[in-house]
Amino acid sequence: MQFLIYVLVALVAVAIGIAAQQLLAFSIIEAVLLGLVLLSLGLLVVEHVLRRRAEARLGRGVEELSKLVGTVAQAGAVLGQRINSIAEINADNRLEGAEADISVLGTVIRQVAEAVADIEKRTGSVPATGDLRREVADVVEPPAEPVVPLDELRDALADDRVVFYAEPIVTLPQRRPHGYDLVPLLEREDGERVPRGEFMPTADGDEEIRQIEAGALAEAAAIARRARSSGHPTNIFVPLSRATLNDVIASEQLLAVLDSNRAVAASLTFVIPDMDWRFSTIEGRALIDQIAKKGASFSLSGVRNLRVDVNELFDRGVRSVRVDVVRFLENPEDLIDFHASDVASFLSRSGVTLLVTGIANEGQILELLDDGVTLVQGPHIGKPDAIRTDLMVDRPRQVEAAPQAAGV
Repeated sequence: MQFLIYVLVALVAVAIGIAAQQLLAFSIIEAVLLGLVLLSLGLLVVEHVLRRRAEARLGRGVEELSKLVGTVAQAGAVLGQRINSIAEINADNRLEGAEADISVLGTVIRQVAEAVADIEKRTGSVPATGDLRREVADVVEPPAEPVVPLDELRDALADDRVVFYAEPIVTLPQRRPHGYDLVPLLEREDGERVPRGEFMPTADGDEEIRQIEAGALAEAAAIARRARSSGHPTNIFVPLSRATLNDVIASEQLLAVLDSNRAVAASLTFVIPDMDWRFSTIEGRALIDQIAKKGASFSLSGVRNLRVDVNELFDRGVRSVRVDVVRFLENPEDLIDFHASDVASFLSRSGVTLLVTGIANEGQILELLDDGVTLVQGPHIGKPDAIRTDLMVDRPRQVEAAPQAAGV
């Protein structure tokens, strides 16, 4: 197109030059010069017009490019926001929880299918009421009667011969100390120390139990204070039962001790038997709620059934549940409806830790590691040992020191 314009301009210049020679009597040189001048002017005009068009087209291109760059910048900002939101998501925990839930669901579905198949095979074989009662009686075993008479226990309490030893609780797999159970022992006049199961009363001994638990709390508060001041705070587990929970005076004294030791309340955990927790009275539940508000926590012992609302336990201050190692490894179906390897993760998602007690050998520890258990206790881990005298509560009479417990 431009070439055609240039040809037309040249033809016009030549025509004007010839016309000037013929009509205006221009000489040949003058006609040629006139033609060249007109040709130059025509080319300049054409170039100017074409340049303006090119500049206008370039300006429109630049404007469109700037709009495109702005759109890309907005898309980049949106993409950056989405990347930041994705980066803040803790995908590992969510995936771990989803995997655990899927595993639990698969186990439950399999067990339901097995149960349905078993029911179909045994259609019509419904246990009688007496059989159900016998099964319930087998679940709740009556406690063994104490060997030490109640009068001897009263004399030991009066003479301050009920002492407290520390039994360690450790974390797996490092086996680092997590805390210590305060275990009462009765010291006879001949120096023999009687374990708790042989002197703790089962009936008509609530007053003596309250005295022992009050002494354990005083001992625990002293240990927690002195351990904290030494720069090595530790968790102390204190026994607590219905004898104290259901008594108004003992409850008030317990709350008074917690009020005076608020700085170390978080280091105190009350160990309550599972049956006392389940069947606590209105007064006992009110005391449990007040203890939780003051910063202390709870650990349920002797747990035989984990088919409970774990979130509710956590909200009420329970931080660990204790199960026997034999029951957990050999009969996990008595505890809960899915596989043993899922129990610890199921509880931990609600903030409650599984504590397995009664560890007797290394093989049990290896099995518990495979099941994800992190807290253990038992004779293979460490037997109850004497508390360091610098951490004990000040007593009128010092008990002869036994080998010192590690850390406590």
